[in-house]
Amino acid sequence: MKVVISGFYGLGNTGDEAILEAIIDNLRQELDSPDITVFSLSPEETAKTHNVKSIFRGWKQDFKGKVRALRQANLLISGGGGLLQDTYPTKFLFGPLPYYLLIVFLAKLCGTKVMFFSQGIGPVNSKWGKTLMKMFANMADFVTVRDQYSKDLLHKLGVTKPETIVTSDIVFAFHRKEDTSCMDSLPQLERKDNLVAVSVRPWFEKVKQFEQMAEILDELIEQRGITPVFVPMEGHHDDKASRDVMKHMKHADKCHILGTDFTPNQYLNFIGQCQMTIGMRLHALIFSTLTGVPHIGFSYDKKVESLLKRSGMWDYSAVLEEIDSAKLTQNALTLLDNREEHSQVVQANAAQLRAEAMRNLDLLKEKFVYTK
Repeated sequence: MKVVISGFYGLGNTGDEAILEAIIDNLRQELDSPDITVFSLSPEETAKTHNVKSIFRGWKQDFKGKVRALRQANLLISGGGGLLQDTYPTKFLFGPLPYYLLIVFLAKLCGTKVMFFSQGIGPVNSKWGKTLMKMFANMADFVTVRDQYSKDLLHKLGVTKPETIVTSDIVFAFHRKEDTSCMDSLPQLERKDNLVAVSVRPWFEKVKQFEQMAEILDELIEQRGITPVFVPMEGHHDDKASRDVMKHMKHADKCHILGTDFTPNQYLNFIGQCQMTIGMRLHALIFSTLTGVPHIGFSYDKKVESLLKRSGMWDYSAVLEEIDSAKLTQNALTLLDNREEHSQVVQANAAQLRAEAMRNLDLLKEKFVYTK
């Protein structure tokens, strides 16, 4: 089977690279020698990392190569991740939402089946974005989404033609490989059993969360002697955000920041060795769920809230605009003091989410491989 994968790949975002790795690993596990091509911003790196064919994703380079790949393919997998959204400006044919929908349109012109795979939908607020969704998303042959919110939004936007099934983020089916590179990169620590993973990101002009995170971490250092370790899930963007938090801390000297060039698998292994995660990035929280690590989320988007509700950690978390530092500090202390109990809750929910993630593959085979 020949498959083309389209997503936010080759741009250095750990969450999206984890999605790609999970899709590729599971396609190879579930299908008989699939021929995989990935549209990527860094095609040479993507090809080398995953042993696949890769074509530059932008319209201005190798358009013929993209057409050729789609014509030869049995299926375009669009996703996973939050591709169909207009949080970032969407103008006519520019922006993530029109890009991914036009790839779908191109695939249909080439006679190729299309599956929206484990996607998180929205927000889609602009009039033009809503028009594009209704026009092009209905061309998909089948859709799986990672939460109920995404399915409801699709229907609200008038995307009703393709059958839509709620599963979970494909990263819940990630093939973890043992790797201690992140831990080994840290300076020699007196203790390694008190680490708290921290994930922060820039979010437009909002900066108050950096001060709030600093307050929480300072309190945890003083009351429980934790060692915060920042995990930069998107390279220099998150590295800067991490340093912005530390600028507000009294005990910044107790903190560490991991390097920005580790793989998704290496970050996953590190988070799995921590006592707790406090974070913004969706996939830092997914990594925590996967490894049974209790976590507190700063929810800047519905996708984060949806994940926290499914992982069992929403009651300990908060919407970004409603953060109460004192309350979240108390929640963190509760999780640390009762870690085993909360870890068991997370592990049980992770098992269910993994089963739902694998259903993406079962449905792909049912709809596109075993059809007569």
